[in-house]
Amino acid sequence: MKITSIRPWLIKSDASYWGEYLFVEVTTDEGVSGWGEITTTTKLANRALCTILRQIGAAVTGEDPARIEHLWHKVFRSFTYMGSRGAAVECVSAIDIALWDIRGKVLGKPIYELLGGPVRDEIALYTHPNQAKFTSKEAVVREIRDIVESGHTALKFDPFPHQGPSVDGLARERRDGYLDGGMTRKDEREAAELTALIRETAGPDVDILIDAHGRFDVPTAIRLCRSLEEAGQIDWFEEPCPPESLNALKQVREKVSAAISWGERGHTKWDFVPVLENKLADYIMPDVTWTGGITELKKISSLCEAYYVPVSPHDAAGPINVVAGAQVMMTVPNFYKLETSEWNLGKYDHLIDAPLDVSNGSLKLTSKPGLGVEMNRDYLQAHEIELS
Repeated sequence: MKITSIRPWLIKSDASYWGEYLFVEVTTDEGVSGWGEITTTTKLANRALCTILRQIGAAVTGEDPARIEHLWHKVFRSFTYMGSRGAAVECVSAIDIALWDIRGKVLGKPIYELLGGPVRDEIALYTHPNQAKFTSKEAVVREIRDIVESGHTALKFDPFPHQGPSVDGLARERRDGYLDGGMTRKDEREAAELTALIRETAGPDVDILIDAHGRFDVPTAIRLCRSLEEAGQIDWFEEPCPPESLNALKQVREKVSAAISWGERGHTKWDFVPVLENKLADYIMPDVTWTGGITELKKISSLCEAYYVPVSPHDAAGPINVVAGAQVMMTVPNFYKLETSEWNLGKYDHLIDAPLDVSNGSLKLTSKPGLGVEMNRDYLQAHEIELS
């Protein structure tokens, strides 16, 4: 069997935060194809990734898709002189996921069976409220109660208003990427009030996870985390500072009591080694579509196991992201929960051949080969974004 093409599918979809998804299909000369995904980021990034993927496709055409480790290194090492983080690893991730999908289909086994077999029967999830619905105290209560009643035992949200003057509904930091690292006292107080309300509504048995989105400078992150610790008995404080400085992360960790979660913007095992060696995080949260695919997520999980640090994969995108992370976590002893963007994943139904079963707050994978899902090619073709 030989690889014949790597094809990016940039798809318009209302189910995506950015209004589009980027899927990747690897095809072979024996008619077996596999699917990967790159977590939806910005529209500019998606278009750049499509260009890179086409060039990678030309470089690996004719290769054996079963040589997953070999192809991981062949593609990854092609970028080390220009920087192997970011876009390069996202492309590697999507291709790697697709290659594991192909391998599972060829062997007639789900991917988790190829990674050592399951250590659990289903995948516990944590999820997000739809904060666009937080228009009143009553609306917040309804949204949180829906999550609890769905069977989820953990939820995550960002209580902090985005900063800067708004233009066309986008705050400055979302519009042009500028981060000043600060937060007003008024916004801090409102964040604490929201967190207290969500804790009161969810009750004492639900984990409350806070996402800071890597936005704050050191003193602000410390102040905000302490404020939320007092307000809502939070169970983790995620990405308190931008990911470029581990020294900043260390300063925050030394001054707060809440557990620290880190890793959605960590690329490959090499980014996670200093975090583990320096005891900078209580939870590690790699994204299978950013950090190097199924191959690398399994290796990072094994590193974490040696330190007895739980793994909780990040996910903010489409169905391939969810199931690829779940396939690995089926085999990982030190697993906490898998992230999903909403408690009801019916928004993915039009993209795949069968709905994902997330009843009672957990994902039930099937025994179908590969990833266990097939993309709806008719929908993809009808909604593909044409690139010049």
